[in-house]
Amino acid sequence: MESVWSSEVNFRKRETLNKNIECDVLVIGAGMAGLLTAYMLSKRGREVVVIDARSTAGGVTKNTTAKITSQHDLIYDSIIKEFGEEGAIQYARANELAIRRYKEIIDSEKIDCDFEYKDAYLYTLDNIESLEDEYNAAQRSGIDAELVDEVSIIPVGAKKALKFKNQAQFNPLKFLSPISEKLTIYENTVALDITEDNTVVTKNDMKIKANKIVVAAHYPFLNTPGYYFMRMHQERAYVLALENAEDVNGMYKCIDKTGYSFRNYKNLLIFGGAVRRTGENEEGGAYEELRKAAKELYPNSTEKYHWSTQDCMTLDNIPYIGHYSSKTPNIYVETGFKKWGMTTSMVAAMIISDMILENENDFSEIFSPGRFDMSSSMKNAANDLIITAKNFIAQRIDIPEETLESIQNGHGGIVEYKGQKTGVYKDNDGKVFTVSTKCAHLGCELKWNADDLTWDCPCHGSRYNYEGIWIESPTNKCLHEV
Repeated sequence: MESVWSSEVNFRKRETLNKNIECDVLVIGAGMAGLLTAYMLSKRGREVVVIDARSTAGGVTKNTTAKITSQHDLIYDSIIKEFGEEGAIQYARANELAIRRYKEIIDSEKIDCDFEYKDAYLYTLDNIESLEDEYNAAQRSGIDAELVDEVSIIPVGAKKALKFKNQAQFNPLKFLSPISEKLTIYENTVALDITEDNTVVTKNDMKIKANKIVVAAHYPFLNTPGYYFMRMHQERAYVLALENAEDVNGMYKCIDKTGYSFRNYKNLLIFGGAVRRTGENEEGGAYEELRKAAKELYPNSTEKYHWSTQDCMTLDNIPYIGHYSSKTPNIYVETGFKKWGMTTSMVAAMIISDMILENENDFSEIFSPGRFDMSSSMKNAANDLIITAKNFIAQRIDIPEETLESIQNGHGGIVEYKGQKTGVYKDNDGKVFTVSTKCAHLGCELKWNADDLTWDCPCHGSRYNYEGIWIESPTNKCLHEV
């Protein structure tokens, strides 16, 4: 399973940090957000080091659908209701500027990354009122938008669409490859802790002393201060790349709960959807859902690639970009990008680089991790707390009825094995892989993900492969290390 982007780009391998070092700015995370932040700071003469637990652009960045838009689902109407019109204007200004900033970098660095301007559409089959409310909010926020009655994805049967003009799409790895070449990056270097004197301690006991530290590791790995594990959950979305499908001439996303997203890349249609909360895909079927829909919409299409991605969802659907906490003036965070990581990565890089360089920024307030709105945030926080409590308790008291013999080849599940609750996966040849079902992050009960063959935490989104090796934060430990 690999994305179309990964199939086209290979990054130069970097060494693992094997000595203690000092630097001006340390960026933790070599994805789009971290690399853009490092790029902007280094262009302004700051000494920057980037570390990544695995490889450059090897996480969520390689699995994006790669849209660069200020259209982020039904966002502007909710921001106006919760934070006022000025908050929505800030959000719009930041994301519109992000589109232009990508183009400026591409032109100045002469990067060939298949960048194209395209209109972006939100469409609906029956929720026209919400679309009209978002249109009015977008207009008040300064967005060049219009409602249209006809869209090119005719097989879907959209009733109405909201069009944002002059948005963009690209190949993110082609963009990042030349950017990363100019940066100091250490791969396979896992950050475990940050001490009070701004020193990052790595898994192999190396130490990095920095004046400023940027945590751009998708999901923050430090539980305190900040308490981001209480302010976000994670979701997975699934994607197919189809050959012999339609040229939709734009980027499309459905606002309905079971809708799909569309965009083209070269001769392929990128077809996404089948969203699941991380840890809630025990039976699988996400890819099959997409494949069934693809055959109905595009019966002559052929699947060339399929992949899945993971998104951090904040309580109010606005990213957390700014100081990690009020107690850590020299530590910054970039997280909670929802499903709009490409645009928001640029927004984060602009905000954090301005903060470190002590430049003024007129749109950072709406993204501040210190904000809190009682109306929607409390409702979403309560729902996340219920799910966390249920799975935390389940790990301690639920006794599985299934045994090893009940797991078929090619499947996984929680069983009683040798007197203990155990996660079991049997490969297609019947080889058995066993793991602890206790998440190494905060101890919630893991759930089997039948589509990705992984163990996923429904509380905070940590993920492990079927051998117990961690693959998604907030955990930074394997199951056998607990």
